[in-house]
Amino acid sequence: MPYKEREITKMYYTIGEVAAQFDVNQSMIRFYEKEFDILKPKKSKSGIRSFSLEDIENLKIIISLIHDKGYTLNGAKEYLKNNLTETKDNHNVIKSLENLKKFLIEVRDQL
Repeated sequence: MPYKEREITKMYYTIGEVAAQFDVNQSMIRFYEKEFDILKPKKSKSGIRSFSLEDIENLKIIISLIHDKGYTLNGAKEYLKNNLTETKDNHNVIKSLENLKKFLIEVRDQL
């Protein structure tokens, strides 16, 4: 079996890296940061935002609700206020299933 390098994850990501990951403008991320209380990136003295993995997961949930499921901003805020832990659990399950699918496809391709 060939050597597989492990994936390197950073502790913090810049707003540009996060915007590229979600294929959205940086201004949209700044807007969501103002609108949603669960997004709290660290800011340096010069105002540079640093997003943790938890912030990225929360942003993924927000973008999913607004873009994929068609919620309005107020609807997404209300939904997250009432169902935040349930929504995070659902996204964790989806992420685990996607990783399992990726692994199974790799195993199938090796056979």
